[in-house]
Amino acid sequence: MKVALAGDHAGYDLKQALIPYLSKQGFEVIDLGTDTADIPSDYPVFARKVADAILSGQAERGVLVCGSGVGVSIAANKIRGIYAGLCHDTYSAHQGVEHDDMNVLCIGARVVGVEYAREIVSMFLHAKFTGEERHVRRVGMVHEIEREAMGAAPAK
Repeated sequence: MKVALAGDHAGYDLKQALIPYLSKQGFEVIDLGTDTADIPSDYPVFARKVADAILSGQAERGVLVCGSGVGVSIAANKIRGIYAGLCHDTYSAHQGVEHDDMNVLCIGARVVGVEYAREIVSMFLHAKFTGEERHVRRVGMVHEIEREAMGAAPAK
């Protein structure tokens, strides 16, 4: 699986720690920056980069890292077709995929340590959407909200 990975300056160290871990797990990591923790950077830029990689088919899933995880989550969820979840535990990371078809995981580098972040990311990337009728129905409702928010006519 190809995974787009990015973060701002606050998430840089965690992002860098995740790259070799994910590669060893057999994931193809696409590092979309930032390239330093020393220069402040803007998290919406990296949310857009990960979203673009997913929406273009360059990556199947994405991981975004900033200080709290909140900023990247907010920014990513503004992009149609991106379903980002802020997860600081393993249960939410896999359940977000299994029930909600989440395609981007957001993590706060100042909230979780490297070892636990690796576990969270692993659970997210190994999870699969169940396809159960109730989950399909609910995800469909989310897509309907998204269409309405974009000014499109409701689906019939």
